[in-house]
Amino acid sequence: MSAITGIFQLDEQQPVSLAHGELLMKALEKYPADDIQTWGNERVFLGCHTQWITPESVGEQVPYYDDERQLAITADAIIDNRNELFEQLQVESDRRERFPDSALILLAYRKWGEEAPKYLIGDYAFMIWDAKKHQLFGARDFTGSRTLYYHHNRTSFTFCTTIEPLLVLPHIEKRLNEEWLAEFLAITSVIDTVDVESTVYKHIQQIPPSHSILVKAGKVTLTKYCTFSAGKQLKLKSNEEYEEAFRDVFQSAVTARLRTHRNVGSQLSGGLDSGSVVSFAARALQKQKKQLYTYSSIPEENFSDWTKRNTIADERPLIKSTVAYVGNIHDQYFDFAGKSALSEVDEWLDIMEMPYKFFENSVWIKGIYEKAHQQDIGVLLNGGRGNFTISWGPAMQYYASLMRKLSLVHLYDEVCKFSVKMESGRAHILKLAAQKAFPGIHQLFSKGTQQEPPPQLLNPDLARKTNIIQKLEAKGMLAGVQLTKNLDKERIMHFQQLNLWNTSNTSTSKLSLRYKLQGRDPTNDLRVVRFCLSLPMEQYIQKGQDRALIRRSMHNLLPDDIRLNQRLRGIQGTDVIHRMTPSWSSFIDEVQQLSKDPMASQLLNVPVLQSAISNIRNAPQANAAFSPDFRILMRSLIVYRFLKKLS
Repeated sequence: MSAITGIFQLDEQQPVSLAHGELLMKALEKYPADDIQTWGNERVFLGCHTQWITPESVGEQVPYYDDERQLAITADAIIDNRNELFEQLQVESDRRERFPDSALILLAYRKWGEEAPKYLIGDYAFMIWDAKKHQLFGARDFTGSRTLYYHHNRTSFTFCTTIEPLLVLPHIEKRLNEEWLAEFLAITSVIDTVDVESTVYKHIQQIPPSHSILVKAGKVTLTKYCTFSAGKQLKLKSNEEYEEAFRDVFQSAVTARLRTHRNVGSQLSGGLDSGSVVSFAARALQKQKKQLYTYSSIPEENFSDWTKRNTIADERPLIKSTVAYVGNIHDQYFDFAGKSALSEVDEWLDIMEMPYKFFENSVWIKGIYEKAHQQDIGVLLNGGRGNFTISWGPAMQYYASLMRKLSLVHLYDEVCKFSVKMESGRAHILKLAAQKAFPGIHQLFSKGTQQEPPPQLLNPDLARKTNIIQKLEAKGMLAGVQLTKNLDKERIMHFQQLNLWNTSNTSTSKLSLRYKLQGRDPTNDLRVVRFCLSLPMEQYIQKGQDRALIRRSMHNLLPDDIRLNQRLRGIQGTDVIHRMTPSWSSFIDEVQQLSKDPMASQLLNVPVLQSAISNIRNAPQANAAFSPDFRILMRSLIVYRFLKKLS
């Protein structure tokens, strides 16, 4: 993959500033590169800081200019449906093997124009200069796997894969976006913001996932090109046919993501999603005479697992079962001893260029990329979107929907079988289903035990000034996500909420640049998503089995103790406080200091912050890892350090 940048001079009276182009390219030198190229004319400057991931990218000319059609492209892209596009675009067979993805995108634009992104599957962000139409056109893939930021004023349009290069230009003011920060602090979940176009800087925006951008006649137009809806349901004759169809589409998604001249790795936990990815990948790589490297995070050696009996912090026994069964795997386990969420903050702020919320998992996420880089991994697989695609099938929500529909015979049959598999009483399962089916009634009779909402971290004055709490509540998004009682609609809504993609994929994109490797998720392939959304709900929950499709489909591909495991699940980030214990006093000192700093108090709710400090001033037990107090202190510290970096 690559970092791309460029300038489109809107004022025709002045040529594009090559000095500004040089500043952009100079700022990208912090990232490793295999090649650095630029192209330009009086109106446009394009640059690419290239990292060679796929065989076709080695020696690729990008930016590339098609003199005949007067089209220039700079692209950060891996296209996965190459064979399909070759057929549609009538590319000769003898040219296909070394045909670069950027050239393929340009061909698609020549044929379909601004509709081209609808035909592309993969991870990409690109910009095309069309001299004949005097316009700049680009797009970001449906899931936002690659970031693309821009600044627009009366005289120029400037874009870049990362934010920092834009800020080195003298005409772009480094001013914080108050509303972005207000949303970040007000939203109680791990979601950053609801606004998918804004960034932490007032004068820098981003192209949202699933959107194209057109810059013409001084006007910037964003268009959503990819949508999800209920659509037509796939109806096959038997479970076996559904399983075979799933394996076909998923194998294609996995195989497409193995395209690299370097080593292939994968994150691996003890669960179904990453295990399924690894199973398909290891077998496909064996045919290429390559071994799959796996990377698994484990707690520090002296950590004592405090989690409940149906969860596990150290997943090694489950992981080793998958490794032994699948074969062709070089498995590795890392505890990243001595590192903590606190020790990693400054590096993560440098990577992200903005505050972040995933501090519980920050050590192992970055640590795995570091280890993979050291072993010349080109592609690092994961199964991050699996819960909403290949392993969809939440039993309790399904039983709640049956209860609301009064499908009582079906419900009773399912609950009886589910209770056996879960070793739990039927009455208890029915009670849980009823709570989800009729939450209003449940709250009415359980007022004394109703859980209090987490304290609001946002400064009340800023909340009133921006009216952000009311805005989020009106959209039902104070937690950053919208929910519905309809199970089918809830999943589709997940794919329609673009802020979810920005949150999860920004880190992946920026880690890839830092460590010169690409994180890739076959469970998030557009073909897999659409296939999974087309299936009847009964394929996902049946005979008391949740996540039923993937469990059945992986027969003879994963060991049964993984494939049929419904009672035990791994949980990450459990050792976050344990890791911070040696530096706990300095942590408390810092959050006390920030609680008195006027710069921080303009954003943060100081009484809430001081209350959290008081509650966990002394090093708490490790099981406070996910407590609201700890979350408040860590989020405050991360925002504070970000502000200090800018001051």
